[in-house]
Amino acid sequence: MSANRPRSFFHYCITPVILLCPLIAQARLNVVATLPDFGSLVREIGRDRIDLVVLGKPNEDPHFVEPRANFVGALRSADVLIDGGAGLELGWLPPLLQKARNPKLEVGKPGRVQAAHDIRLLDIPTKVTGAAGDAHPRGNPHFTVDPLVAEAVAQHIAKSLAAVDPANAAFYDANYKKFETTINTKLPLWRGVLRDLQDQHVAAYHDSWPYFSHRFGLKIDIFLEPNPGIPPSASQLSDVIQKMKRDHVRAIMVEPYQDRRIVDTLARSTQAKVVECSQFPGVSGTDSYVSLMNQLVKRLADVAK
Repeated sequence: MSANRPRSFFHYCITPVILLCPLIAQARLNVVATLPDFGSLVREIGRDRIDLVVLGKPNEDPHFVEPRANFVGALRSADVLIDGGAGLELGWLPPLLQKARNPKLEVGKPGRVQAAHDIRLLDIPTKVTGAAGDAHPRGNPHFTVDPLVAEAVAQHIAKSLAAVDPANAAFYDANYKKFETTINTKLPLWRGVLRDLQDQHVAAYHDSWPYFSHRFGLKIDIFLEPNPGIPPSASQLSDVIQKMKRDHVRAIMVEPYQDRRIVDTLARSTQAKVVECSQFPGVSGTDSYVSLMNQLVKRLADVAK
């Protein structure tokens, strides 16, 4: 056709349609994750095929996330919600879901992904009373700090996204396999770095670490809180100091939202080092699950030197 030949009316009508087709085909899933660990894992799987909103901040107590103005709107427009499924968000998530009124996110629907699915939870209490603080009747909900549990959660997320978005199923599965390979490569390295801590007791403000302890053979077994979520009294802190001195504790783990003043007081009384740590990516330069674990392992290992 001559370069000077005028284009037809049909050409001008159909061209915009052709240009718009790729945009329609690339529509992304709207995904909401309750907490940054779940957000990090779904980001590994969904990458550029999802738009992600994470409700909790990495420096915020996951038991008491403060609702913000965009939460209900994000849940209302979500195709997928990823929550823990072990009661960690029980105090703040249900009222938000009630306001959002999104049937896609009801338990049992494909759009509701509960991370604890098929996870063997630890520390299931035999009896729960009002004085038990944050004792969760379903078991300890801080399970993603075990890399193999995180790997299982990532696999569950990949299968769930594929069920909602089958056109991208192969993409989600391929990303899960990359993540699985990375974890399986890093795990023996992390174990090696932590080897010198395996015979030492470690203290922590809150019992966030049983899965981490179990995976790496550590003894994180002295807690500042008398019960999870209940602040320690002066007499209880005195007992903790005695236990720390008895067991020659060299490290106290503290998360960003916990009372650092109490931890510093105990460190001065026991000569232990404070280990600033988090179960959530997004703090102290960590932007992924693997970078979080790299930092956590290194900071604990540095105490043992």
